[in-house]
Amino acid sequence: MDTSLRHRVNAGREAVKNQLRFFRQQFGAVLSEWKSDDTRVTFADFAISEKVFKELRQSFPEDHFCSEESNPSDEVIQLSSRYSWVLDPIDGTNNYALGIAFCAISLALLKDGEPVFGLIYDFSRDELIQGGPGFGIQRGNGPWRLPAAAPLEERSAVVGAHFPFPPEHLPALAPLLGRFRLRSFGSGALNLAYTALGVLDGCIDFKVKVWDIAAAVALIRTTDRQLFFMDAQPFPLREFHAEAPTIRYIAGSPAFVDWMRLNCPLPQGT
Repeated sequence: MDTSLRHRVNAGREAVKNQLRFFRQQFGAVLSEWKSDDTRVTFADFAISEKVFKELRQSFPEDHFCSEESNPSDEVIQLSSRYSWVLDPIDGTNNYALGIAFCAISLALLKDGEPVFGLIYDFSRDELIQGGPGFGIQRGNGPWRLPAAAPLEERSAVVGAHFPFPPEHLPALAPLLGRFRLRSFGSGALNLAYTALGVLDGCIDFKVKVWDIAAAVALIRTTDRQLFFMDAQPFPLREFHAEAPTIRYIAGSPAFVDWMRLNCPLPQGT
């Protein structure tokens, strides 16, 4: 395996771990405010972003570093370096500020624009989920073995979703809403990570940004789970913009993705 890649994986893991004490201390106590796009942000978002990138820049100054909280909203970064880091310092900021445990730190390492390793600290379980193609997935202190593929059992299948759904999509989504057990964790990173782990049979989202899912994309690419983007493919990522468009996707077991595409025909972009 590429030594430069392994060095970055190890450094990224330590950079995330070094923020866990601060993350726990600020949980449910930090003040927050609302941005112009109706999303919440806290002091902890900015502090974690600054500290993680400061640590990584010391070892990899030639890399690109991308975060909604550390890059100006009017700046477009052309990702010309071989390696880039995409960070969501607190995914699930609403939950974090309100003291709801479903929140995460999500850090992705991209090589030539493609997610090759993801690190997601799941605060609800106080454990690190990490992995990527060629690495496998580790959850907590040990390797994670994906459950064997099984037919989609509609009576018991659990699906992650991010509410609210766009009103114009509700008619097409009626079969999904009436058939499966839906869960909304309030964290795009955890939705997709739990799908990669096989905890969820699938998930669907219409409003994530690239920093919400980049780390989990590396995880899901390690498995037999499928990931279907309803618009243009976001990867390879060639540029980063803090006001990037939202991403719509369906992910899950092959049986779930096939069921969704057959029973819930959603409009596709370009």
